[in-house]
Amino acid sequence: MKSITVVSILLLVFLQYRLWVGNGSLSEVNDLKNQIADKHEENDILRERNQSLAAEVMDLKLGHDAIEERARSEMGMIKNDETFYQIVDYSKVQSQQ
Repeated sequence: MKSITVVSILLLVFLQYRLWVGNGSLSEVNDLKNQIADKHEENDILRERNQSLAAEVMDLKLGHDAIEERARSEMGMIKNDETFYQIVDYSKVQSQQ
């Protein structure tokens, strides 16, 4: 009878140890759930970015207006019949020196 009690207590201690500290413990499961939630948030952000980039690609493939806008804003290109005017703010130029 005494040996059954001792074995039961040792089994209970072993199972409690695994529950609180060992591999697959409650704290480890909670940490993994937090990591999963973080990855879901990161995936949502990346999914939105990918959708935005896909829309931009479609716009560039289908419309010449988007290509023209990019060429003007990013590359400083102008059309043949246009005149380019550059306005310099001298107060900003002097403050940078």
